[in-house]
Amino acid sequence: MHHASIRTANIHQAIAFYEQLGFRVTERFTAGITLACWMEGLGGRIELLQVPEPKPAADVFSDEHYTGYYHLSFDLTDQIDSLPQWLADLDQRLPAELAPLQVLLPPTQQIIGAAVYEVAFIADADGLPLEFLRKQGQALGIPV
Repeated sequence: MHHASIRTANIHQAIAFYEQLGFRVTERFTAGITLACWMEGLGGRIELLQVPEPKPAADVFSDEHYTGYYHLSFDLTDQIDSLPQWLADLDQRLPAELAPLQVLLPPTQQIIGAAVYEVAFIADADGLPLEFLRKQGQALGIPV
């Protein structure tokens, strides 16, 4: 995949938010009349597009009937030792205009396939859900 594109109400706030996650701007450009950029980090690339006359984003996390884009997911297994601590550190790093961190689902242990993961969801600068997970090991009794 080349990139995932995210429309934002304020590209400068979105950049500041994603920089705290470990992304960095690699290209700045315009798309028609709007500001845009590519950012790379956490093993992928995102594109941010500023919407000239933004409307509030749909509440895709809470609306069980919503269909379409749901969230981006980032695997932090090789980068962190504790998802709760990483979230606490992230909350402390956020610029004042973005704080406090909006946690949609606090770190929760989930069995996905044969693996046990620690999973959390947060909202980005526009309220869009982002998932972060960290593999903790294999689920007992489930063949690999």
